[in-house]
Amino acid sequence: MEEDYYPPISPYSAGFSCRCPRCGQGKLFDGFLQVTKSCARCGLDLSEQDSGDGAIAFVTLILGFIAVGLALWFEFTFEPPLWVHAVLWPPFILGSTIVMLRPLKAFLVAQQYRHRRHQNDAI
Repeated sequence: MEEDYYPPISPYSAGFSCRCPRCGQGKLFDGFLQVTKSCARCGLDLSEQDSGDGAIAFVTLILGFIAVGLALWFEFTFEPPLWVHAVLWPPFILGSTIVMLRPLKAFLVAQQYRHRRHQNDAI
C-alpha cells in the first residue's frame, strides 16, 4: 500500500497563510476563527486541532505592549487632549486585533500539529 508523502511544512508559512499544517494547501478555517473539520486537499483530520485561548492571550500581550507604548509616546510628544486618545486608540486596537488573531491562531494550530504529528498520522 502506497502512502502519501507530505514534506514538512514550516509552521510559519502554514500558520501565517492560514493553510493546512500537513500539506500547506487546504484552507484551515471554515469561518473567521472556526477550524475546519478536515483538510479538503489531504484529508487531515483537524477536528482535534485547536489553539484554545492561546491566540487571544498572545494578541493581548503583544498588542497591549505596542498600544501602550505608542499611546505614551503620542502623549509625551504631542500632548493632545484626552478625547484624541479616546478617538484614536480603540479603532487601532480593534483593527490590529482582527488582523493579528487569525494568523496567530493558525500558527498555534500548525505548531500543535508539528509537535503532535506522531498522533495525527498514526492512522
